[in-house]
Amino acid sequence: MRLLVPLLSLVFVAGCGTKGHDVRAVDVQELIGTWKVDLRSKPGDLEYFQQFVVSSVNGREFAGTFYGTQIEQARINTDWGAVRIAFVTSDQSGPYNHSATLVGGRLEGLTNSTGRNFLSFWSAVRQ
Repeated sequence: MRLLVPLLSLVFVAGCGTKGHDVRAVDVQELIGTWKVDLRSKPGDLEYFQQFVVSSVNGREFAGTFYGTQIEQARINTDWGAVRIAFVTSDQSGPYNHSATLVGGRLEGLTNSTGRNFLSFWSAVRQ
């Protein structure tokens, strides 16, 4: 019995690593291109679209524009089996911190405006 408890503990800990998480290979090159971004404030509002352009991907970083503004500090994370991105844009009101996840060929994102004090959801489809 003394040997069984540590052995069971070891089996439990070894099995907890990524169990339950789909950690599969993903292709970050899917980000490259022009995306039509839906920036409506809430469902039912009038359509309001802008572009998100990813011009290049280099390792865990990418380059492009969002809403006609050059993006900065653009990062990619694929560690959990999905393409997740974060980047910053800014205007006269201050920085906008953006993040998104590529889900089924569509981007689902959030924008946090520290200068204008809002958090908004956005989605995008490839043009």
